[in-house]
Amino acid sequence: MNKKSRFALILVVLAVCFAFLWPTISWYYRTPKEDQALALRSLEGIKDYSEAQAGTDFNALVELLKKDPSAELGEDLAWLAEAAKANYKEQKADVPSPLTLQAALSSFDSQQALVSYIESRYRNKILKDRKNYQNSVKLGLDLSGGMSVIVKADLDAVVASQMEAGTDKTESQIKAEAMEQAIQTLTSRIDRFGLSSPVIRQQGEDRIYIEVPGSAESDQINTIIQGRGILNFRLENSEATDSFNRYLAANPGNTFDSQGRLIDPSIIPADCEVLGYYVTDNYGIDQRAGYRVVEKKPVLDGKEIKSAEIGSENITGRPQVNFTLSSEGADIFADFTGDHVGQILCIVSDTKIKSSATIREKIPGGQVALSGFSAREAENIRKVLQTAWLEVPLSVESQQVVGASLGELSIRQGIMAIGVGLIAIMIFMLIWYKGAGINACVAQVLNLYIMFSILSALNLTVTLPMIAGMILTIGMAVDANVIIFERIKEERVLGKDRASSISAGFGNALWAILDSNITTFIAAAFMSQLGSGSIQGFAYSLAIGVCSTVFTALVVSRLMFDFSTETLRKKNISISWRIK
Repeated sequence: MNKKSRFALILVVLAVCFAFLWPTISWYYRTPKEDQALALRSLEGIKDYSEAQAGTDFNALVELLKKDPSAELGEDLAWLAEAAKANYKEQKADVPSPLTLQAALSSFDSQQALVSYIESRYRNKILKDRKNYQNSVKLGLDLSGGMSVIVKADLDAVVASQMEAGTDKTESQIKAEAMEQAIQTLTSRIDRFGLSSPVIRQQGEDRIYIEVPGSAESDQINTIIQGRGILNFRLENSEATDSFNRYLAANPGNTFDSQGRLIDPSIIPADCEVLGYYVTDNYGIDQRAGYRVVEKKPVLDGKEIKSAEIGSENITGRPQVNFTLSSEGADIFADFTGDHVGQILCIVSDTKIKSSATIREKIPGGQVALSGFSAREAENIRKVLQTAWLEVPLSVESQQVVGASLGELSIRQGIMAIGVGLIAIMIFMLIWYKGAGINACVAQVLNLYIMFSILSALNLTVTLPMIAGMILTIGMAVDANVIIFERIKEERVLGKDRASSISAGFGNALWAILDSNITTFIAAAFMSQLGSGSIQGFAYSLAIGVCSTVFTALVVSRLMFDFSTETLRKKNISISWRIK
């Protein structure tokens, strides 16, 4: 590889690494703390905040309009001027000059369109910050503080319960469904409580590992984990729903507060409450599709559901969800459906309406079929109903809390260890190898830069063992430079010129460097596969460091030598106190 090819390769690698590292830079250095707190909320919390802020801004615009409709838009309303110009362009109309507040607001089709646009500004900004966080290098619990919990699921109790109920599923199928349901329930609960970016994954056959970064109250976590999901059937008050939606359309910013509570509870009947109606998108995230007013008193509790399966309609063949009720539940359901034909029944799970259906006739016998869904919707509803009958007893097996102060101390100590180690090695290389030591110092800095970039690209979590791997990499990286420099010195002793000595030095050192680093990489690969937790973190950083070390030693350092030889026309090599 010639000098131009090496230079082009290095530029490409540095550019790609910068792109990988940019989300980390944006999150830790360009995102204020208050914006970080917003981005770490649950998706539902972000939506509630955006809607509340949009309502506040809309009301502020209305007040400004009342004071002076002909006022020109200042710098603080530049976003509104930009949106108004885009609206006029879309309408193929001339932009008024000057652009007044009245003219800008008139460019929107409706009041709701203006509120939606304001909301999108907040939403897009928060989701952009959230994406930066997801693509950034994250700090582990030992650095950022937080809590790790291992939850044990009593699968034997689930199997015994289902066998007693006469299920036709095998034991392995019951256990698989139970673990899937337990993880889904925990994810939903933790997200609903707004805990930031939790890690939830299955560990072994019957355990679930939960990692919640940041400061979290152990009592709150235990309540979430051990609490039971709530599923029931509620009757919708259609007249109240229509009235509420009209009120919401007329008062988009004054209906809910920032916590999602009604500002004026009198707009709905006292025996009812407003719940969000949710649908699941292609990413498996619940998205609120609107609001409905339902009665507070449940028609039927979810514990009466004994089984839930997906079937198909006899005539159309479209998917339908079939569920079976207990004998007591069947009697209650038959009487209720007979008395409320033509009304809408909603399935509510953890304060979210997941489905609704119109009661067409009395349903006796406890065999209920819900139709009118796509295959994906039917599967989602089956999982919701399964929450009630497939109850998985959960217990906290172990719990570890790491304080934020310990995390800050660990971060400072880790950074200090890396910095001191790097500076000490640089000083040694500059003293012992003189000018050639500069090449080693540059290679070391780029080595760390590339390592952090790859960590960001792979969304890995930085822990103390991973920092230890980085420190070890620094020592290993300088070994490659030492081997090369010593081989160059040997060639100079034999009387070869600068160019020949450098070429022979790199050529002879190549396989020694590759052999040592390949064996280290193999060891790191086995540790990453056979180990877990902190061992894996150490192995990942060591494996990444091996790759970046080989690149910086053989490509970056070689380019610097060739640049001095071919461009600066140097004849001697500053590589030793005795050898020129």
